[in-house]
Amino acid sequence: MARETLISKNPDPEGDDPNLRPSAMSQMIGQREVIERLRIAIDAARARNETLGHILFDGPPGLGKTTFAHCIPNEMDVHIDFLSGPSLKAPKDLVPNLTNLQARQVLFIDEIHRIPKAVEEYLYTAMEDFRIDLILGEGLNARTHNFKLKPFTLIGATTRAGMLSGPLRDRFQIREHLDFYSLDELTQLVERNANKLKVAIAPDAAAFVAERSRSTPRIANNRLRWVRDYAQSRADGKISIAVAEAALTMAGIDNLGLDRLDRRYLETLIRVCGGGPTGIETIAATMNTSSDTLEDEIEPFLLRSELILRTPRGRVASAKAFEHLRIAPRSTKDGQPRLFG
Repeated sequence: MARETLISKNPDPEGDDPNLRPSAMSQMIGQREVIERLRIAIDAARARNETLGHILFDGPPGLGKTTFAHCIPNEMDVHIDFLSGPSLKAPKDLVPNLTNLQARQVLFIDEIHRIPKAVEEYLYTAMEDFRIDLILGEGLNARTHNFKLKPFTLIGATTRAGMLSGPLRDRFQIREHLDFYSLDELTQLVERNANKLKVAIAPDAAAFVAERSRSTPRIANNRLRWVRDYAQSRADGKISIAVAEAALTMAGIDNLGLDRLDRRYLETLIRVCGGGPTGIETIAATMNTSSDTLEDEIEPFLLRSELILRTPRGRVASAKAFEHLRIAPRSTKDGQPRLFG
């Protein structure tokens, strides 16, 4: 019988945090090895009263790259400026941020792999020598002025480390890859954030939400918010295992964490394309969805879950995918897939 014991709604010392984002690394769950290495670098920099070395975080979305960027300046007791790689179209977009930096301040660039080559080359001397070359005037009257920057820490975040050029990647003294979370870590995160949201949740309900969150904290937080809303609207405001199951079923989340679009992809590959091999453009056209959406949002989790394979001839559904959709891998005489049961 499922346990109905509920965690008490003890006041959280941080209050009701709508972002559910830790403000210090001591409050973070998961990524323990990364945290320990960063603590050593931070403690050493503070002991020497020096600037922390440049840091590059890479890994899939939702694993804590931006969270680390918020926590590190708090650990160093410095300010932080935020930039986005796609917003930096030319060096002139970057110069004001560099020249206004204070000593030991942190500059965070999200999706750093998307900055143009001209901006990237501008970063080389800024990161290595803490200076930039400004061109004043035009034509024959133009002259170059070397502007000295105050020592700063650049934190870059990327979901595609392979797209970074070698010269830029090598200028980061610290490089950390963020891994997916274990079920126990995600369960702890769900319980802690339920406390922040001031909602009572049963331990087995927290594990239920975590199990269907794709090993990703951001997804766990989003699904926890939905379950919280469902509990307040359709139940007594407390999240039991029955409430969590009903909420995620209504949202179309199954036991593997797949949503409706994930299952539609698999059904298209299996029912329409016979399980593959099939090109991504064929699947996208059949689903009336862009191929970029499928490659960036759908396929990574399906590949990690061993539900599909990428082959030179196209996408292929695995035996696990047939079983999950309850479709027999072998076809009947008329060429149509045979259903289980």
